[in-house]
Amino acid sequence: MNEQEAVQLLKNVMAIPSVNGQNDEGKVAEYLCEYFRIAGVSAKVDRLDETHANVTAVLEGETSGKPVIWNGHLDTVPYGSLQDWKTDPAEPVLEHGVLYGRGASDMKSGLCAMVYALCEFYRTGKKPENTILFIGTCDEEKSGLGAEFVCRQKLTAGCSRILISEPTGLKLGMAQKGCIWLELQIHGKTSHGAYPKQGCSAVEHAWHIAEKIKQYVETFSHGLLGDSTANITKITGGTAPNMIPETCTVLMDIRITPGLTERMVLNKAKQIISKEEQSCKGQLQAEILIKNNRRAIEIGTEAFLIKKIRKSMEQEGLRVESTGINFFTDASILARNLPEAEVLLFGPGDPVMAHKPNECVELEKYFKAIRVFMNMLLQNG
Repeated sequence: MNEQEAVQLLKNVMAIPSVNGQNDEGKVAEYLCEYFRIAGVSAKVDRLDETHANVTAVLEGETSGKPVIWNGHLDTVPYGSLQDWKTDPAEPVLEHGVLYGRGASDMKSGLCAMVYALCEFYRTGKKPENTILFIGTCDEEKSGLGAEFVCRQKLTAGCSRILISEPTGLKLGMAQKGCIWLELQIHGKTSHGAYPKQGCSAVEHAWHIAEKIKQYVETFSHGLLGDSTANITKITGGTAPNMIPETCTVLMDIRITPGLTERMVLNKAKQIISKEEQSCKGQLQAEILIKNNRRAIEIGTEAFLIKKIRKSMEQEGLRVESTGINFFTDASILARNLPEAEVLLFGPGDPVMAHKPNECVELEKYFKAIRVFMNMLLQNG
């Protein structure tokens, strides 16, 4: 590995602004596509619209076994207040072996570690055991448009393993919380504030329903991820200070651990609503809308992908540790129709730095991630 070349790749990619909702993420896709092609790797860009595009590259395997997906996302979150940054977040700045800038940890370091490793491996003239399909996806930080495109195109068909270089601090991301954005639309009956019993407060009943959903969700937990959580993140309702509110809309952010599913949450919510409606004798009606649904992810300790990366880490003298991922990633979309697929998150970025001012990555961790990925490719079996 040429460390200087690896750093230059990361700097170049970080210097391409790809803030979700502001910049053309496709410019990162185009740069990486050209980088692959210069190395001799077959690659292409799929344009979704004027500001979104994916990049895919293929390394053909020696066997006809099921393909393996390597994935990273191209976009970043906004910079936030520039006053909170000690450097320009749009420009990568190297200080004492640490590279600063938006996307350094989440997740351009992981993205570039994969790209560099794949190109370096291709130059050896060898082939991986199974075909590697690299997919750089856009819009991960919002709606997952890139991953949804991948599913629509059935690019994951037949896939058995998915490796995603999200920031894990070089730990094995064995489990990931899923996410449900559940919207409650509550309709009650208005009345004068002085005569509340003549009405039915949509706001109060919405709160009761949300609290009971929260209590149910938080009974589920996981060894690496802790408790499932449910929180009201937005609530609107009411007309005037002296009127009982007849409508209320509540948005809940629900993070689910493995073992809890969207169907289970939805069924429980319907039961809670039914009881609440019965208590109001026909004056209350409620609707449920699912605004986002990302399933929880978990991989077994004896999975083939785990054994392979563990061996690769040990070759680099890395301590093999496991961690859980509380935020959702493209994994939940890419694996949507692959219930048996192994999904692992592993990358050099520090998850604590994600979405924060002065985001950075240690170059030594970046180099180690590249070597781990290279070791995986070089393994026979």
